[in-house]
Amino acid sequence: MPTMIQVDRLRKQFGDVVAVDDVTFDVPKGEIFAFLGPNGAGKTTTIKMLTTLLTPTSGSIRLDGLDPTVQRNEARKRFGIVFQDPSLDNEQTALENMELHAVLYKVPRKVRAERIEALLTLFELWDRRNSYVKTFSGGMRRRLEIARGFLHTPRILFLDEPTLGLDPQTRNQLWTHVKHLNETEQTTVFLTTHYMEEAERVAHRIAIIDHGRIVAVGTAQALKEQTGRDSLEQAFLALTGSTIRDEAAGSVDRMRQAARLWSRR
Repeated sequence: MPTMIQVDRLRKQFGDVVAVDDVTFDVPKGEIFAFLGPNGAGKTTTIKMLTTLLTPTSGSIRLDGLDPTVQRNEARKRFGIVFQDPSLDNEQTALENMELHAVLYKVPRKVRAERIEALLTLFELWDRRNSYVKTFSGGMRRRLEIARGFLHTPRILFLDEPTLGLDPQTRNQLWTHVKHLNETEQTTVFLTTHYMEEAERVAHRIAIIDHGRIVAVGTAQALKEQTGRDSLEQAFLALTGSTIRDEAAGSVDRMRQAARLWSRR
C-alpha cells in the first residue's frame, strides 16, 4: 500500500520553545488516521507544517511523494483541508461556495457540475444548494465545508476538529459520509478530535502526541492493551496524564491565524 503521508524526525522550534520534537509517523493510502493530544501538545503546529503553513525547523515531510516545503503548490493540489474555524462565505449560496472552490482548484468544467451535485446530494444539501450559507445551521455548514474539501478529489483530506460542537446525530451522519468517500475514493483522512469514542469508531489507527512528541501509535485496541485500560479515553489519560492544560485559547488563536494565512495564498 503506497504511503500518502510520511513524516520523519519532524521538529519545529519557536525561539527557545520546541513545539514539535522529533516526530515520526507514516500514513498509508486509504487510512483514516487520528492525531490526538491535549491542548498545546503540538497537533496544530504539526498540521500547519503538513499543509505548508509552517516550515519545519528540521526533519522531512512527504505528501503523496512530494516535499511540501519545496513543492508547495503541487502538494496543495493533492490535499483538502477543513479548519477548526468556519471558512465559508456566508453571503454566498452553498452552490456558489462549491463553484468558487472548483474554480480555485481548477476542477475541469466538464466534471464540475456532476461532482458538485454528487457531493451535495451525499451530504444531504442538494435541496438547499441555492440557499445562503448564513441561513444554515452549524451542522449544515460543517457538512458543506467537508463536501467542499472533497470537491477537487484530493488524495489526502485534513480535518481539524470537524465535529466540534455538533450534536451526536449530526456527528454520526457526517462520519458516515466521510467513511463512504474514504472507502469509495480511497481518500486518506488525517483528523484531530477530542471525542475519544469518535476516534475509536472512525480511525483505523491513532497517534497520540504530548509535549511535542509521539507517545504512542496504534489501533484503539492496541493502545488499550498497551496501557491496560478498558477505554480509549482511559488509555489517553494514562499516556498523557490527567493534568488540565491551559493552552486552549492559544491553540485556537494559532489555527485562526493559519486559516487567514491560507486564505491569502
